[in-house]
Amino acid sequence: MTPAQRYTWLLFDADGTLFDYEQAEAAALKAAFAQFDVPFAPGTLALYHLINGQLWQAFEQGQITQPALAVRRFELLFEKLSRPAPPEFSGAYLEQLGRCAILMDGAEAVLTALSPRYQIAILTNGIKAVQTSRLARSSLRGYVAEMVISEEVGAAKPDPAFFDAAFERLGHPAKAETLMIGDSLSSDMLGASRYGLETCWFNPQRLPAPADLPVTYEIASLRELTTLLA
Repeated sequence: MTPAQRYTWLLFDADGTLFDYEQAEAAALKAAFAQFDVPFAPGTLALYHLINGQLWQAFEQGQITQPALAVRRFELLFEKLSRPAPPEFSGAYLEQLGRCAILMDGAEAVLTALSPRYQIAILTNGIKAVQTSRLARSSLRGYVAEMVISEEVGAAKPDPAFFDAAFERLGHPAKAETLMIGDSLSSDMLGASRYGLETCWFNPQRLPAPADLPVTYEIASLRELTTLLA
């Protein structure tokens, strides 16, 4: 049986898979700095990437809540910049980020091609206000049947409780008929694999495949999905 015959649901991660989070993050951060008249010094974006990445890893491991993460990352960033963090900075940044519906290359074309034959859902650990705003502003909104957000369901990928909530929202499709597509090994691939789903690792940087985490398929471009699922 070919993949095209096997699946009925395609579950996409949002950031780094359908949405270009790096571009959106940079634009939103610069806009928020400008809003508070704070100079955006060289190296600020790289420093923020480091702090934010570490906190999201802690969130995936249940070590910090999402509301705390949203504030703490800027407390740490401004500490490194030797400036007090404006109390409203986190909210301003999230508002700016919600306006940035920048898509990954090929995202719209792939969903256009696949949506007539598959049900499509987005499964994301992102912040609800940001993710709903970005989807509403994007050209993908008409192709997505459901969006399951960790903040809504009270659990985050890779926790099986997140996938339990997602499958309840989707009407309990057969796991064998469901494919998870995402760029994160630690949340998308690990969580879906442990839940008994087949996986497609979106790996545009062509990183080495992990020996201890089998993935069903690997793609370097979203457009490869149209061939895989033709």
